[in-house]
Amino acid sequence: MRTIHRPDPGEYAPYTTAYFDLVPDEVLDHMERCLRTTVDFFEAIPKPLLDSPHAPGEWTVKEILLHISDDERIYAYRSLRFARNDTTELPSFDQDVVAAHSQANERSLESLLDEYRTVRMATLSLYDGLPESAMTRTGIANGSPMSVRAAAFHIAGHEAHHLESIRQNYLS
Repeated sequence: MRTIHRPDPGEYAPYTTAYFDLVPDEVLDHMERCLRTTVDFFEAIPKPLLDSPHAPGEWTVKEILLHISDDERIYAYRSLRFARNDTTELPSFDQDVVAAHSQANERSLESLLDEYRTVRMATLSLYDGLPESAMTRTGIANGSPMSVRAAAFHIAGHEAHHLESIRQNYLS
């Protein structure tokens, strides 16, 4: 996999630094490894924990898994737009509304993991095909600057963040 350098300050919203800190420098290699490790992680979770929230009003494990895929799709789309030099400001999305209407709990874990794999392969293909000059192209999404390479680090860090929250809230 190609190397994508870490984004510089100004290429991302400050809150995303916490996500970036969870990701090794070789972000695409990390994302490719997650095709195995993330799938293994979810497959190891006891079935009774998959569709019951750990607390009232919280998302279930299945909803979190689909949220990871949904967020990745959105950030890959933003990456595509900015990589192609479309600087049209892109809106935010309401993750709670999206999760509430996902029907993730009515799906099998295997179908959610198949979707995760498909989305991840598409993301890796997108980034693998982009020219180096596209990586620092920046647009505005959710009211903040975001470069193409910052979106890659967001995708990987966002996933790592949610895996850790599952460990803490469901598996400890």
